[in-house]
Amino acid sequence: MVSESLARILQPTVKRLLADEIADRLRTAILHGQLAPEEPLREAVLSELMGVSRGPIREALGQLEREGLVVVTPTGRTYVARLSREDLDEVISLRRALERLAVEYACMRATAEDFANVQAVVDDMAAAIARGITAKEGAELDLRFHDALYHASRHQRLLASWTTLRPQVYILMLGRNVASADFRDAAVEGHQAILDAIKTCDKERTLEVIEQHMRVAFELVRQSYEQPSPNPNPGSDPAGQVGAAVTTR
Repeated sequence: MVSESLARILQPTVKRLLADEIADRLRTAILHGQLAPEEPLREAVLSELMGVSRGPIREALGQLEREGLVVVTPTGRTYVARLSREDLDEVISLRRALERLAVEYACMRATAEDFANVQAVVDDMAAAIARGITAKEGAELDLRFHDALYHASRHQRLLASWTTLRPQVYILMLGRNVASADFRDAAVEGHQAILDAIKTCDKERTLEVIEQHMRVAFELVRQSYEQPSPNPNPGSDPAGQVGAAVTTR
């Protein structure tokens, strides 16, 4: 039985819960484009806008920095990250390694229920593309498929690694041209091929399929990825203001 003193030590703190909530709101604003790349994130401004002290703001920004969504300069300036071509290469290479492990374990551990969940996402992709899909819908459906795939692997540490990388993958995916025939083929046929290969429990074949999928995914992102215009002073904010679209709901 846990002692009363230990229970007090281990109980969640209000500050930690508040920092998580702030991180969630800022993450949503970044992923939805309400906070643009290189948008300054000043603790004092965010503290005033969100009606909280600077402590949980600082914790939330630290969490987003670890996710790769926020950059903190050596001088202490904080701003929304802009993923470079080097970032693209790193995200893709790490994702390739994670995906290979995910499908390998899914071949061994996936259940009929897992297969049904993954198939439902592929069906949703096909329906969305048929009626006309937006870049945001395309990215969200793509990630839903891979979320289901990682869950099917029954590998908790692998799932945790994917969860950390996921926000950066999402940002890269938003740049794809979802109206192109290449995207339609990759979105439906490519994902269906992954599921069908996993069902065979043939690891070698499944690894070949996921490698091909990753090559196509990289090419689609690379074609549409725009190099950012150079900013000689990232994170600077002469007006001392942060984007007005930061939500406090």
